[in-house]
Amino acid sequence: MSAEPEAVAPHGPLSGFTVGVTAARRADELAALLTRRGAAVLHAPALRIVPLADDSELLAATQELIAKTPDTVVATTAIGFRGWVEAADGWGIGDALLATLKGVELLARGPKVKGAVRAAGLTERWSPSSESMAEVLERLLAEGVAGRRIAIQLHGEPLPGFVEALRAGGAEVVGVPVYRWLPPRDPAPLDRLLDATVSHGLDALTFTSAPAAASLLGRAEERGMLAELLLALHHDVLPACVGPVTALPLQARGVTTLAPERFRLGPLVQLLCTELPSRARSLPLAGRRVEIRGQAVLVDGELRPVPPAGMALLRTLARRPGWVVPRAELLRALPGSGTDEHAVETAMARLRTALGAPRIIQTVVKRGYRLALDPAADAKYADGR
Repeated sequence: MSAEPEAVAPHGPLSGFTVGVTAARRADELAALLTRRGAAVLHAPALRIVPLADDSELLAATQELIAKTPDTVVATTAIGFRGWVEAADGWGIGDALLATLKGVELLARGPKVKGAVRAAGLTERWSPSSESMAEVLERLLAEGVAGRRIAIQLHGEPLPGFVEALRAGGAEVVGVPVYRWLPPRDPAPLDRLLDATVSHGLDALTFTSAPAAASLLGRAEERGMLAELLLALHHDVLPACVGPVTALPLQARGVTTLAPERFRLGPLVQLLCTELPSRARSLPLAGRRVEIRGQAVLVDGELRPVPPAGMALLRTLARRPGWVVPRAELLRALPGSGTDEHAVETAMARLRTALGAPRIIQTVVKRGYRLALDPAADAKYADGR
């Protein structure tokens, strides 16, 4: 996919908002769900996946498992488990792997993983209905793990705290790196996504894996812009994660994230459909209802795209609706405007044209501009309510 925003579909719940997608896998599916609801999508994979058939680490781990059978195997993702079996078939050791797995205690994290296990002709010993690795860990520790050899299908990075807890209980833990993540070969799209995040070009940033979140943070640190990124995620850009494990690298940096109750792409998109419109500023201006979204404005329900300079001015005016904002303050809000106050007049003229309702913004001669807040709302906003 392109790293440039796709066209905004009018009147959807996400119309006027731009959402960043960091996923490498199923990115097209997520982008399609977002654009169907009106969002503009900026996609840049934060990582790339090592093909299983080319992964020497997985081959070595599989051969070791066949040679020395574990007591327990924990399967954590459906796509990873299927890929593991298919890769083993390609290496000519598929039957040996399945024979090994038939003789062990096989635990499957959730219904999708259980389906993949059974499709391979195997039967899981147990699977938590919650899809929670914490519940899997609780069961293993309750059974007692001292002296046991436990193999865990990893998915991109070690599961935080899981392996350490098993080892502390006396288990020998073997990681099976079913698919590994590496930084993208071309970092340019990711850099553009980072630049958009810190410059108000995004309204939300989505994460579908912990490695993607870690990779984005790592790239920001390499570029010396980690503090800017964290500030944006704290205040301006909504970080939305598909689940709690995905959120861990961000939370470790103090970022508060949102995640749906069901850890799926559909609920993640639905969460954005609720959260982003609820954060939009709605004001009664010049007899019209104006809703200020991320990159566009709804005027009496009609979507009006606004250029970035105009959005910068409008956001500045909306901080104190009804109050006069001096030209010098508006000039500071314009990106790359320098010291020429004529830039404010030019951007303001374009903003009024984009809104299609020039009376929404009033010129106060020799002082600046103000939003034409309706009289009934004056007292409310003057009191800061």
